[in-house]
Amino acid sequence: MKLPSHKNPGRAVCLAILVVGLVGLGSPAKADPWSIFDTKYLIIQYQSLEDLEEFDRQIEFSEETGVSGFFTSSHTGEKTSRDAFKKKMDALVEKVQLILDMRKPIKVTVNLYPSAEALHEAYFQIYKKPEKLRAWYIFEYNTIYINVKDLKAGMLAHECAHAVVDNFLSVRPPRASAEILARFVDSALYKEAKTYP
Repeated sequence: MKLPSHKNPGRAVCLAILVVGLVGLGSPAKADPWSIFDTKYLIIQYQSLEDLEEFDRQIEFSEETGVSGFFTSSHTGEKTSRDAFKKKMDALVEKVQLILDMRKPIKVTVNLYPSAEALHEAYFQIYKKPEKLRAWYIFEYNTIYINVKDLKAGMLAHECAHAVVDNFLSVRPPRASAEILARFVDSALYKEAKTYP
């Protein structure tokens, strides 16, 4: 029995390539694979160990900095620097929750980028327009985007405040109100937080 021949065999091959190509469009390719460092409140995604170490160096806290024992001292007898780093990151989120008086279980992703250019490219990939923000939070992805080379603790606390507010309130506040709260957290980070009965 003779099989029917295609009038244009190249057409079938092109169609197959097109279908395979379209299937691949569903998930954007990443330049480098992401690794994850998990804490109680944060899923920290990074592309190199150097980025994670730089992030740790940029977020320096100790009890002596005037945060009433919320942040880990560098000589508290932690078993490993990894444990100290986890404790420090979670303490920062807890301090944000305390300042806002918004305590609720939360888990937020933090994407670390190695440079301003990489961060700006991530913004362009998401919004399809250029913007040169230093950091931002997207509620729909529950993700903070940050550059490890341009970072301070107040900046991370500011973005965490957006996540805490958006996940605590049943109706998200207007952007201007949320920004006021996040700026307040940044300014109050090293002060003793007032607690309410």
